[in-house]
Amino acid sequence: MSNNRYAVILAAGKGTRMQSKLYKVLHKVCDRTMVELVLDSLSDLEMQEVITVVGHGAERVKEVLGDRTKFVLQAEQLGTAHAVKMAKSELADKEGTTIVMYGDTPLIRPETINNMLDHHEKSNAKATVLTAIADNPFAYGRIIRDVNGKLVKIVEEKDATDKEKQIKEINSGIYCFDNKLLFEMLEKVKNDNKQGEYYLPDVLALVREQKEIIETYLCDDFDETFGVNDRVALSYAENVMRNRINTRHMLAGVTLVDPANTYIAPNVIIGRDTTIYPNVTLKSNTVIGEDCQIKPNSYLENAVIGNGVKVLSSTIRDSKIGDKTSVGPYSHIRNNCELGDNVRVGNFVELKNTVYGEGSKTAHLSYLGDTTVGANTNIGCGTITVNYDGKNKYKTTIGSNTFIGCNSNLIAPLEIGDGAVIAAGSTVTKNVPADSLVIARAKQETKEGYAKKLPAGRK
Repeated sequence: MSNNRYAVILAAGKGTRMQSKLYKVLHKVCDRTMVELVLDSLSDLEMQEVITVVGHGAERVKEVLGDRTKFVLQAEQLGTAHAVKMAKSELADKEGTTIVMYGDTPLIRPETINNMLDHHEKSNAKATVLTAIADNPFAYGRIIRDVNGKLVKIVEEKDATDKEKQIKEINSGIYCFDNKLLFEMLEKVKNDNKQGEYYLPDVLALVREQKEIIETYLCDDFDETFGVNDRVALSYAENVMRNRINTRHMLAGVTLVDPANTYIAPNVIIGRDTTIYPNVTLKSNTVIGEDCQIKPNSYLENAVIGNGVKVLSSTIRDSKIGDKTSVGPYSHIRNNCELGDNVRVGNFVELKNTVYGEGSKTAHLSYLGDTTVGANTNIGCGTITVNYDGKNKYKTTIGSNTFIGCNSNLIAPLEIGDGAVIAAGSTVTKNVPADSLVIARAKQETKEGYAKKLPAGRK
C-alpha cells in the first residue's frame, strides 16, 4: 500500500438551515471558521494534497483558506458523490489513500484522522467508514454488522426497521478510500433517488460488488463526528471546543478561575502559573507569558504578553506588552503598540501605534497616538498627543526621564527632549530641547464680582 495520502474537504453547501447570509462553513467555532478547523486537523499529517470543494461562497472560502489547499468548484450541488468527483482532475490518476471530510465537522481531531488512515492502510481495505456511538442516533445512518463484526451495510434512518433504529453505532460520513478505486466507482454512482442526487455512501456498495475489503474505524468520541447544520448545533460545537481548549490549558499549568466563562481561541498560547479570571476573551494568535494575571472583562486579540504582567479589565489588540507591566483598569491598547518592561498604563488610557520605554507610565485619562516615549517618563492625567490635523497623521517623540504635566496637549509633529518638563495645562506646538521647562498656557486673570454681570451668572 502506498503511503501517499490525500484529503478532499466538502465545503460547497450553502447551509440554508443556518438562516444566515454567511455560508455555513465560514461560521466560527472559538474564533476559527469551521472549514479552517477541519483543515487545521490535517496540518501535521503530511498529506500530499488537500483539495477543498467549493460552491456557494467560493471566493470567500478561498480568501479564508488561502494557499493551504487547492480548490475545485462544484458549480451545481448534485450530492456528495458528485462533489468528490469534482476533484477528479487533481487526484484520479494518483496512487494512495484519500480521506473525504466535511467542512462543517469542526470537532474532528488529528489523532482520529491519523489512526483511521493507519487502520485503513494496515488492513488493506479499499474503503473504511468512520463510525461512532451516539446516545441519540436519530437521523444518522446505522452501522449494520454480521456475526463476525464486519460491516454489512449502512441503513439510513428513513429506511431502518424498528430494530435497526435501536442501533447506536452511526455512520459519521467520513471515509477513507483507495484513491484510484474511488474515482473509478464515482463514475458508476447513479442518482435514482427521490432527490435525484449522487450520494457518496453508494460507493461502498460498488466497492463491495468488487469483492474488496471494507473496514470501519470506531471513533471514541461522538462529538468529533458532530456536523453543524444550524445555530443550535453551532452553539453546541462552540461549547465542546471551548471545554477542550480550556482543559488543555489547565492541564498545562494555567489557572482558569471560571472556565465556563472564559473564552480562548485555539491558537492562543499561555504560560504556566498564569491566572485567567472570569469573562476574559483571548482571540487569534495571542501569546501570554508565565505568572501573569488577566483580570475580569479583559479582551486580548493578537496580543503578545510578557511574564509577570497584570491586565485589569482592558482591551489589547495587535500589540506587545513587556515583562512586569501593568495595564488598566479600562485601558485600550491597539494598532501596533509596544510597551517595555515595568511600564504602567492605568485607568482610561488609550494608546494607538505607540512605543513606551522601560519604566514609563501614564496613570490615567490620556490618549497617545503615533507616539514614541523613552524610558522612565511620567505622563500626567489628561495628556493628549494631537496626531491628526483632519487630513494627515503626525508623530510625537517624547524622550527619557521627562515629565508631562496634567492636561497637556502635544501638537504633532513634535519632539520633546530627554529630561524636559512640560507644565500642567500646556499646549505645546514647538520642539522642546532636553532639560527644558515649558509653560505654554494663558496667564490667569481674575476679575472679582464680574461673573454676576454675565447672562449665565448666578441668580
